[in-house]
Amino acid sequence: MRLAPSEAIGSLRRFVTALSLTLALPAFAADRPAVEPIDVTVRRIDSFRPAHPDEKRFGALEFVGGLELSGSSSDFGSFSSFRFLKPGGDFIGVADTGFWFFGTVQHDAQGRPSGVAGFRMQRMVDANGRPVEDKRHGDAEALDVRDGIATVGFERDHRIEQFRIEPGGMKGAFRRLDFLVPKRELRQNRGFETVVHSPPAGPLGGALVAVSEKSIDTKGNIFGAIIEGPRKGVFTVKRTDGFDISDGTFLPDGDLLLLERSYTFLSGVRLRLRRIAGKDIAKGAVLDGPVLMQADMSQQIDNMEGIDAWVREDGAVVVSLISDDNQSILQRNLYLEFVLHAD
Repeated sequence: MRLAPSEAIGSLRRFVTALSLTLALPAFAADRPAVEPIDVTVRRIDSFRPAHPDEKRFGALEFVGGLELSGSSSDFGSFSSFRFLKPGGDFIGVADTGFWFFGTVQHDAQGRPSGVAGFRMQRMVDANGRPVEDKRHGDAEALDVRDGIATVGFERDHRIEQFRIEPGGMKGAFRRLDFLVPKRELRQNRGFETVVHSPPAGPLGGALVAVSEKSIDTKGNIFGAIIEGPRKGVFTVKRTDGFDISDGTFLPDGDLLLLERSYTFLSGVRLRLRRIAGKDIAKGAVLDGPVLMQADMSQQIDNMEGIDAWVREDGAVVVSLISDDNQSILQRNLYLEFVLHAD
C-alpha cells in the first residue's frame, strides 16, 4: 500500500524516534552500570601436593592453604590479575573478558583461607559510559592500585589506562599512560601482563613498572619498562626454560616477584616464581634473578595468572596467587596462599 505524503512523513518521524531511543539505550544503561552479585562456593585445598599431603615447604615458599572457586554466574572466571585493597581481605581484580571483580577473602582461626564473601562483577565501560563487550578492547591482563586509582594493562588493543576505584559503579578510564615500549614490538596476545608500582622507599621510588608476557627483542628477551620517574626507560627480562610472564608484584624490600607460566602438551602447565633485585631494574638492563619456587601438574596449580604480596599481622610476607580458568570445564579457578621465607 502506498502512503500519502503526510503519512510517510509521520512514519519516518516515528522510525527516527524509535531509532534514536534504541541507540540511546546502551549509553543510558551504562550510566548505571550493573554490579552483579555472585554467590561463590569453595572447596578448600589443604595440601599443595596431594601425593605428599604433609609437605608444606616448596622452595622459598610455605603453603598456607587454598580454595577452588565456583560462581553462580556465567560471567564468573577468566581472572587475570588482582590486588588487595586491605591486606589479605578486600580485593579488586580484572578479568580478560572485560570485567572488574571485587570481594573479600575470609580466613579461619588458623589463618588459612576459608571462603570468599561479597563477590561481585561489573562489565567495564569506555570513556562514554558504553559497555566494552568486544575482546579486542576488553582484554584486561594486568592491574595495580594506589591512592584510589586502578592502573590496568590491556593487550590486543595495547594500552595502559587509569580508573578511579568506585566499587559501586566503575566508570571509564580518565587517563592513558605512555608505556614507552614501541607498540610494534608488542605481540597481539602477548602484551602487558604486569603493571605494578614499586614501593616509595625502594630503589625505584614508587615508579610504575610494566612487563609484557612474551613480547621479545631480537635476543629473545621480554620487553618491560619503567614508565615514570628518574630511571624511566625500557628494559628487558631474560626468558628461560620456556616460561612466559603472567603477572608480578613488588615485595616490601623493593624486589620484583614475577609469576611465570609454561605450557606444553607433554608436561602440561608449570608455574615459576622468580625474584628480580629492585636495584637492578633500570633503563637498558637485561634482568634475571633466582627462582624461588617451581611447580607442575602434580601440585595444585592451573593457569596461574595473578599475584599479590601482602604483610600479615604477625609480620610474615604472604604471596597470593589466582588462576584464569578461561571459562573452560577442564580448568579451575584457584586461590592459593604461601608465606615467603627469607632463606
